[in-house]
Amino acid sequence: GKVEMQAVGAGAVNQAVKAVAVSRGYVAPNGINLVFVPSFREVMINGERKTAIRLLVQQR
Repeated sequence: GKVEMQAVGAGAVNQAVKAVAVSRGYVAPNGINLVFVPSFREVMINGERKTAIRLLVQQR
């Protein structure tokens, strides 16, 4: 399967990347290799346009 995560701001992006790293540790003993593909996405927050980082997390 695939999971999509979005984060806005340096702290949120840091936490999202760490979450993927921790998740890899949980599933690796079962032979699952998780990878993520980052991209940029424009989002509206409180009427303001922000740039978000999108992480597409999937099994390789």
